[in-house]
Amino acid sequence: MTLKGGAPVLLFIAIIMVGCNNTTENLSTATAAADSAFKKISTEFLNGYLAWRPQTAVSLGLHQYDGKLADYSQSSINNELTRLKYFDEQLNSLDTAAFSPKIFYDYRILLLAIQGEIFRIEELEVFTKNPIVYASAIEVSNYIIRNFAPIEDRIRSIINIEQQTARIFAAARENLADSLAKPFIETAIQVAGGSVAFLKADLVIALKDVKNDTLMAAFASANKIAIDEINGFADYLKKVKLPRANNNYAIGTAKFKKMLLGEDINLSPEEILQIGLKELKKEQNAFNAAARIIDPAKSPVDVYRETEEEHPTAETLISDARKNLEAVRQFLIDKKIISIPSEVRARVDETPLFARAASSSSTEIPGPFEKNSTEAWYYITPVDTAWNDQQKEDWLAQFNFYTTDIVTLHETYPGHYVQFLHLNTSNATNIEKIFSSYAFVEGWAHYSEQMAIDEGYGDNGDSVQAAKYRIAQSGDALLRLCRLCISIKIHCQDMNLDEATKFFMDNCYQGDKLSRGEATRGTFDPEYLFYTLGKLQILKLREDYKKQEGDKYSLQKFNNAMVDNGMPPIRLLRERLLKDKSIWDDIL
Repeated sequence: MTLKGGAPVLLFIAIIMVGCNNTTENLSTATAAADSAFKKISTEFLNGYLAWRPQTAVSLGLHQYDGKLADYSQSSINNELTRLKYFDEQLNSLDTAAFSPKIFYDYRILLLAIQGEIFRIEELEVFTKNPIVYASAIEVSNYIIRNFAPIEDRIRSIINIEQQTARIFAAARENLADSLAKPFIETAIQVAGGSVAFLKADLVIALKDVKNDTLMAAFASANKIAIDEINGFADYLKKVKLPRANNNYAIGTAKFKKMLLGEDINLSPEEILQIGLKELKKEQNAFNAAARIIDPAKSPVDVYRETEEEHPTAETLISDARKNLEAVRQFLIDKKIISIPSEVRARVDETPLFARAASSSSTEIPGPFEKNSTEAWYYITPVDTAWNDQQKEDWLAQFNFYTTDIVTLHETYPGHYVQFLHLNTSNATNIEKIFSSYAFVEGWAHYSEQMAIDEGYGDNGDSVQAAKYRIAQSGDALLRLCRLCISIKIHCQDMNLDEATKFFMDNCYQGDKLSRGEATRGTFDPEYLFYTLGKLQILKLREDYKKQEGDKYSLQKFNNAMVDNGMPPIRLLRERLLKDKSIWDDIL
């Protein structure tokens, strides 16, 4: 769900009168003063935060930042790091004991976010060690996907961005270390290639009907500048950086612990790995049990492969997904699993041409502040007519009837799309809308898959069909569990790429190509362990919440509470939903 410098972002913060002084008047005065101090600091911070990250702001729906591009020069990065540390000190100097509960909640979300940014710049050294940051910096797809302004205005924004491309790659050459991790370089080259393909073909096609010749001539000139600059950067990586590449991609245990603290998780990597390995074995048993129901005479992996053969045709892929999307939505309503606060559906459509190389399926959701283009799409990448018969069959196999519904549960109902609907209709503050926890967002979507199958989705009384849905859900869970284990093994235990690839192949039953891709991602995205870690935290929170509520518990009540309180680290939600302070830290 993986949000210009302009007008200040207004924070609408309710003041709740609490405190520990002797009189109500003193309570109110102390709380109001403390809350006001936080409001002033946070407003100032957000203005600078968004001004330095204009493309993030545009994705949030804040269009005063349209056409702006981040400044990644070393002096700009240093200034931003200084600013982040200043606000970290300012927030730490506040009297948090006097805060209202709502402000204290937002305070910790903001503090964790600031400290996470400092960690990313200072300790992970992303601008020094990760060329992917620069290869992916020229992002203009939002200007053609969303009709938030007249097309000519959006083209002007694209032109402004593309005309600034040279300074991004000048900064990259200035900032990047002499020797970089090989998987980072190779991935950056791939990302750059995808960007060039988009700018050369898909972007031009998307704008082909615009009749303003003067504007389109300016666009063609700017587009060529961007293409040449990106190609030049890719050549630089190939010729200069790749020959000097290293395999030093592990961040180490100390930094890994700090990364976990960014999600308010105090467990050690070793403790989490043991939990992950235990869950992996448990999930493999569930996978095997489902396979035995389907066909006890065959191996579980063979059964899994056979279910993949039950898939739509190339012609019916989109229409079948559209039909099943409505069935999934109705299941949630009939079973009272979660409230759906809008009749507006996510629109099922083919993935736009420019995004097909990067994704087989995805959800395109508007930013929480978007007012003029509020559509949401559930994209599925169709079969490419240029593929041979085997490639077409392999593609359709991943969209078998069971796995496609699992993906739908993750991406739309009750996953990312429903979470977005609740975020926009809840009383979430701007801080709660801007800053998201990786573990919450992806944990919620991954939890949604299992939760819906547990509640009977796909079970119409036919035990074999129900088992096919279960094995599809379990297969996806095994992949995410392997991510958890591999993240720790790569970054804390010196596992190399070949060993990580074999771990995926052995434990989630995928082929070499997918397994190597997953292992490579783990080198530069250690946080991908949060898919599973987030899901496990949500399941633990649900268990504790159910015990607390007793007869008053309902799954719908819990699920609504999960998505009506922003997207914070799940540890903070425990404080909101659980009355017993003694179990707040018992996150798993």
